[in-house]
Amino acid sequence: MTQQAYYLRASSLAQRLNRIVGWLARHGLSLDGSAELSVRGRRSGQMQRIPVNMHTFEGERYLVSARGHSQWVRNMRAAAGGELRLGRRVDHFTAVEIADDAQKARIIRAYLERWGWQVDQYFQGVTAKSTDAELLAACPDHPVFRIGAAA
Repeated sequence: MTQQAYYLRASSLAQRLNRIVGWLARHGLSLDGSAELSVRGRRSGQMQRIPVNMHTFEGERYLVSARGHSQWVRNMRAAAGGELRLGRRVDHFTAVEIADDAQKARIIRAYLERWGWQVDQYFQGVTAKSTDAELLAACPDHPVFRIGAAA
C-alpha cells in the first residue's frame, strides 16, 4: 500500500482570499511580502497563478508549500521555474527542489518564524518552536524550492 502525499486543499473561503491577494499582487500591492507565482501547467501548458510568500533564508530565496504537494508544486517540478509578479515587475526564475531534509528543516523553521501566523494551521501541529525531530518528520509533506535567476 502506498501512502498518498500530503495535500490540504484550500477551502472555498481560502480560494476567494487567494484570488484577492493574487489580484492585489498583480496590481502592485503586496500583503506582507506576498507575490503572485505563475508556473506553466504540466498538462495544459497554460500559466497557472497563485499567491505565495517568498521566503529569504541565509541570502537565498525559497518557496515553501505550506499546503503540501499541491498543483503548483507538481507544475514546478515539471517546469523547473516560473515567474513571480508584483505589479508590473515580473521576475523570471529557475527552481530547484531541496531534497535534503536537514536543510529543509532549517528553511521550514525560519519560514514558520516569519509566516507561522498565516500558515501554522497547514503544518499539522508543527510550529517554529517544534523540536528538530518534529520538523524533520514534517519535511516530506512540505516541498521547498530554491529560487534562482533565470538563464
